[in-house]
Amino acid sequence: MGNKSSAKLGLCTVLAITIGVGACSSTGAPSSRDGDRLQIATTVAPITSIAANIVGDLADLTGVVPEGTNSHTFEPTPQVARTLANADVVFVNGLKLEDPTKELASENLNDGSEIVELGTATITPSEYIYDFSFPKDGGKPNPHLWTNPPMVKTYARLIADTVKRRDPSHAAAYERNFEKFANKVDELDTAMKTASATMTKSQRQLLTYHDAYAYFAKQYDWTVLGAIQVSNFEDPTPKEVASLIDQVRKVNVAAIFGSEVFPSPVLQQIGNETGVKYVDVLRDDDLPGEVGDAEHSWLGLMRFDYITMVERLGGDATALKAVEWRTPQQTLRGIRNERSPRHDATRELRVRPRPRRRRRVDGDRTW
Repeated sequence: MGNKSSAKLGLCTVLAITIGVGACSSTGAPSSRDGDRLQIATTVAPITSIAANIVGDLADLTGVVPEGTNSHTFEPTPQVARTLANADVVFVNGLKLEDPTKELASENLNDGSEIVELGTATITPSEYIYDFSFPKDGGKPNPHLWTNPPMVKTYARLIADTVKRRDPSHAAAYERNFEKFANKVDELDTAMKTASATMTKSQRQLLTYHDAYAYFAKQYDWTVLGAIQVSNFEDPTPKEVASLIDQVRKVNVAAIFGSEVFPSPVLQQIGNETGVKYVDVLRDDDLPGEVGDAEHSWLGLMRFDYITMVERLGGDATALKAVEWRTPQQTLRGIRNERSPRHDATRELRVRPRPRRRRRVDGDRTW
């Protein structure tokens, strides 16, 4: 922090040895503590939520990729550039998920600031998954590690180590927050294993709008049959649709899953032609509810998706429903979000309009 230069910095590659992650930074030194709070920027909403659980109200946190947009193609605005220029730390997923935002952050980093790529630091190239939406010849591995709870715990560990290094006066509090959050992640992981055990192998098969569940599937021994959204983010060809229809009929899945945020007429067509229920409510990086709601968190997102998939495919989600919505740091004084009405930049961002939907009920909660 301190006196920040307004000059743009070029791309750099510096290893932050203390936490073993790729970063752009001039010094990697702790931020100035002359009455200033640590300024943190994040990209997609799940990462913002994970970071919020670690920093609590000890730092100012801004998520710059608005919910309801396609994070793969989001082009940051000048307001986002200003947010990134003021940040001491920018947490991104990496793995080619949000390259335009990462590039903009790199160009606007100030002395002592850094970019931390959480996904890139969590797995090695040998662990990359390439699939329907992310073919190997495209050069971009599947980046959706946050659907796998153990990997999220690694994200949280990296965040905690980073903020402890940059804000050592609050290191003990950050570590306590990490431990509380890690316990919730473990609870969800255990519940998902229990729920998966109620299903046969043939029931644990996913056909989705977008392949956001590859690392989830590997963790819980599920199979991803396919994804409608192909690598160029266009609709599949008629030949590809016909192949998916044949596959759905062959494996006899109980449901196929679409997105509440990005409706898919193609999936609806497959459902109609195969007689399989089309469930169009999943989300991969758009949090349920609104800012401040208990379910508006990474935990709420995963809990909702897991319950939806397990129940619609014939499993028992009782263990998942027992996981409490609220994460340890749900109410935050320092956090801002690009979707929040408190943030004037919301009007500048190209947010895809979200369709009005009927209310959905989960147990005794309606949202």
